[in-house]
Amino acid sequence: MSAERLPLTEPPFVRRLLIGVTLAYLGLFLLVPLAAVFAKALERGLALYWASVTDPAAVAAIRLTLVTAAIAVPLNTIFGLAAAWAIAKFDFRGKQILLTLIDLPFSVSPVISGMIFVLLFGAQGLLGPWLAAHDVHILFAVPGIILATLFVTVPFVARELIPVMEAQGSEDEEAALTLGAGGWQMFRRVTLPNVTWGLLYGVILCTARATGEFGAVSVVSGHIRGRTNTVPLHVEILYNEYQFSAAFAVASLLCLLALVTLAAKSVAERKRTLAVEPRSAP
Repeated sequence: MSAERLPLTEPPFVRRLLIGVTLAYLGLFLLVPLAAVFAKALERGLALYWASVTDPAAVAAIRLTLVTAAIAVPLNTIFGLAAAWAIAKFDFRGKQILLTLIDLPFSVSPVISGMIFVLLFGAQGLLGPWLAAHDVHILFAVPGIILATLFVTVPFVARELIPVMEAQGSEDEEAALTLGAGGWQMFRRVTLPNVTWGLLYGVILCTARATGEFGAVSVVSGHIRGRTNTVPLHVEILYNEYQFSAAFAVASLLCLLALVTLAAKSVAERKRTLAVEPRSAP
């Protein structure tokens, strides 16, 4: 049974004041900048807006962003499922080390993450001479962008699934094994349905980070227009070239994606909260 919620003791004017301050803060630092992006994007009319987002360089940036997310998100989803299963369902030596490694991208600056790949794959890096001798291009090419995005998005799925799996325990899996289910059958019919909303929540966060990543990708991309620019990098180039309306037009695509992500995240978070709640005793 869930604990009873304690009654609020604050007077009504305090609650209204806190709510008002919160709404004012969000309006000033979230809603106003968001509105400004769309206002600036449409400042010179729909024709320029459409021309900006359908420009070949912008289309190439959008395509590269989608391809990167389409590779990074499924790989990190598979890793997140495997890591969460291992951490939540089993006790083993080195479990805390694995958790620390999963959290590593949270504690490292994205720019430093990009520099790690430069030290590994750059011309003077650890593997640089071998890559050059075999004509393999990692940095300033699509593989480097994918690797950098993979690194910074590693924790999201795993970190959302671990508490869900830990809260649900192993009773259902043990019952399935008792009834003769195999490992894959147990995972597909018991474990996966129980973590569906937590998994979706993690995938949403991972996708949002993959499409909006700037720091790590900026270091390894080389900023080659039409080839290694993702949408955030293309926005930066347009802005630095004083093409403000075009920059905000392309940036508005990321804002639209953020709004869609926020709506999906809200739904998934509600479902995930219900899934994490301990099961009440009969």
